[in-house]
Amino acid sequence: MATTEAAKGAAGQVPASVERMLKIKLENCYGIKRFQEEIVFEANRPVVIYAPNGAMKTSFSKAFLDLANDRLSTDRVFKRRSTIREIQDATGREISKDQVFVIESYNPKFKSTKISTLLANKGLKDKYDQMYSEIDEKKEALIKELKAASGLKSGVEETLSLAIAHTERDFFKSIERVEKEVLTGKEDWLCTVRYQTVFNDKVIALLETPDFKAQLAKYMKEYDELVTQSRFFRKGIFNHNNAADIAKSLKENGFFEAKHTITMVAKTGKEEIKTEQELTNVIEKEKDAILNDPKLIKAFNDLDKKLDKNKETKEFRNYLDANKAVLVELKNLALFKEKLWIAYLIKSKAEFKSLMETYSRGKIEIEKILKVAKQEETKWKAVIDIFNERFSVPFLVTMENQEDVILKSEAPSVGFSFADPADPAIPLAENDLWAVLSNGETRALYLLNIIFEIEGRREQRLPTLFVIDDIADSFDYKNKYAIIEYLSDMAKEPLFHQIILTHNFDFFRTISSRLNIPRENKFHTAKGSTGVKLVEEKYQKNPFSHWKDHLDIDEMLIASIPFVRNLAEYCGFISHFHKLTSLLHFKADTDSITVGDLQAILKDILQDKATLVLANNSKPIKTLIYEVSEKILGETADVIELEKKIVLSIAIRLKTEEFLIREINEPAFVAGITRNQTLELIVKFRDKFPAKRDKIALVEQVNLMTPENIHINSFMYEPILDMANEHLKRLYRKVRDF
Repeated sequence: MATTEAAKGAAGQVPASVERMLKIKLENCYGIKRFQEEIVFEANRPVVIYAPNGAMKTSFSKAFLDLANDRLSTDRVFKRRSTIREIQDATGREISKDQVFVIESYNPKFKSTKISTLLANKGLKDKYDQMYSEIDEKKEALIKELKAASGLKSGVEETLSLAIAHTERDFFKSIERVEKEVLTGKEDWLCTVRYQTVFNDKVIALLETPDFKAQLAKYMKEYDELVTQSRFFRKGIFNHNNAADIAKSLKENGFFEAKHTITMVAKTGKEEIKTEQELTNVIEKEKDAILNDPKLIKAFNDLDKKLDKNKETKEFRNYLDANKAVLVELKNLALFKEKLWIAYLIKSKAEFKSLMETYSRGKIEIEKILKVAKQEETKWKAVIDIFNERFSVPFLVTMENQEDVILKSEAPSVGFSFADPADPAIPLAENDLWAVLSNGETRALYLLNIIFEIEGRREQRLPTLFVIDDIADSFDYKNKYAIIEYLSDMAKEPLFHQIILTHNFDFFRTISSRLNIPRENKFHTAKGSTGVKLVEEKYQKNPFSHWKDHLDIDEMLIASIPFVRNLAEYCGFISHFHKLTSLLHFKADTDSITVGDLQAILKDILQDKATLVLANNSKPIKTLIYEVSEKILGETADVIELEKKIVLSIAIRLKTEEFLIREINEPAFVAGITRNQTLELIVKFRDKFPAKRDKIALVEQVNLMTPENIHINSFMYEPILDMANEHLKRLYRKVRDF
């Protein structure tokens, strides 16, 4: 599976189940420079990975998708680099492609191949198969004979059914309809006509043209006149074909050998026929007189000119030249087709009779089984119910051909209907459904196929590792929680393991809580210059809960400022709110606020910190912020914790506002700003110094990358969490040098 020879050595070894531990090594794989981790599914729970956009999420999923599809992985940009993809169990064996399923964020082309596994009632199907096994054996024997007679290599059932019952799907209905005619009929010349010679596409196209029909009508007129003038034949009653059938029947039954004679009534009188040869001679002479009549030959030659079109029609012309009797049948092609198939069945009467006897015995029992199958509620209904009940879409899902899927292993046909209190349910085909649904609704429809796949694997007891790539992205909250509920159901299946990837921190936190995922199974990604690695999530709940218990750590003390500021506003500590605002925006009193001042504010607002004692009480907070920022710059770790990112964001904004205020140099303007201070300062600077384009671009970047407010609500600090470590460090270095 892997793209290195070392990894290929384990190919073909399929573990009995998906192991609790995976060894993953990816190098130069869809933008992942290097990723090497051991993932352990602690307590058999899912592993959830928070990966900001651009970190590794999609590339990681593609590598697993390649494994599942038995494809080599590569690097789309640096194609010359050697790619490694090793995904192994604890023993070093490559995991089987059949045991990996990647749930992409959205793939409208995906169709589950496992729907039918949910529709198979084994008891019914076994009984059905048993009833049909003997029928199928007899049918195949008949089909073999029909192929030989017709010249068709395939499609015999459908072609016969279409000719007799006018539908391709009713073979047994067709042969039942002509059963009496076949069993009582006699073999005649029609069974020698090759269906494929007459009824191929190019010949049929020619026969249907107005010119050919006109020439054929002319031929038939001449033929009918000659039959009317015949000594023995009578139009519409007794022609040369009927006569040949009678001659054959008399011979087979020893009529002439028993010294019997027949009397033929001619227009010139009666003639006694005493031998088989005399009868044959009379018939052939009369037939030749008709078919070799100059007028009829001329009419045939006129037809012949129409047949010189292509290889197929030329072959048909040669065939007609030797079998002119076929021309008479061409005036009604539909009837001719039916007569040919009846003739073939009569020729294979023994096989036909054997099949019909077997089919008749089993038909009543099969009809009982079909009736039960139509009413059967197999596991597919549970899937349909999951979708219809949990997901918010404007349509209902049904299964259209349940009995055929259960008994005949046909591909399932899913139906959709729109319901409205004022109108009856309106069914729609799936292709039409895509055209009327919103983006969110089409994504929900995609989930239906995903659920079929998952439940099919559950039914097959197939151990599976699911790699789930932001499956809830772009869904509304109702459907997002329906997805979480279903992922929770999956987590209860011992044979399933999940790696859930998301760039949405709120979804990461929600699914961690709802699926009761242990600390050891929750990761953030850290992307550095050498590759990507997983780091265990540091904060299990609200980070502020952790920070306020560690306010003696400078980074956590500073990171707590915006949170405490919000509490001050909510709880009515207005003076404290303004003081803390001066630590997030550069104000007239920013330089004078000390650690001691902050300590007093914290004691007032955080009731459980009444005994709080901080070091360096006289140090200005602004100085502390810059000192801690410099310390963070010197750290080489791939990961910067959230509190350090907040420190850098605060420092960047303070440095920027100091610069802007100094450059603008209008104290009255600055003092008059009551809200959105950073933006107001940038607008003023841009208007006053339009030529300083580099500085304008830099301060606008600051405004984009450092949010104005960081609330207790986790939604509000997600942008900082998503911010790449190096981006913040680089930005701080730039504003530090203003």
